[in-house]
Amino acid sequence: QVQLVESGGGSVEAGGSLRLSCAGSGFPYSSGCMGWLRQAPGKEREIVAAIFTSTYETYYTDSVKGRFTISQDNAKNTMYLQMNSLKIEDTAMYYCAARGPPCTIAPSTVGPLKYHYWGQGTQVTVSS
Repeated sequence: QVQLVESGGGSVEAGGSLRLSCAGSGFPYSSGCMGWLRQAPGKEREIVAAIFTSTYETYYTDSVKGRFTISQDNAKNTMYLQMNSLKIEDTAMYYCAARGPPCTIAPSTVGPLKYHYWGQGTQVTVSS
């Protein structure tokens, strides 16, 4: 049974930083696509960043480029999202998600409908 468990969310002032973690287990494949997605109240869920676990190829949505960094530690089966220079508009529930191969990193392949497995989410709140 695949499990994804997020942690690291919280409340921070604008300009601050947070690091989210996603611990995975039970994957039936050795590599795949993993992503961080977020959903703010009243808005659709959107991709934030994605990574192909075997090539480390990454994708970022335009609004977080230069501020967020997605990474992985294969030995710990954990994916991270380092979020710097946080803005009020980054406030949302952040979800970790995964799917098996094949994996191509492109805007059309990393959206919310492309994942088979989801975590329960961790709340990020950025205040002024």
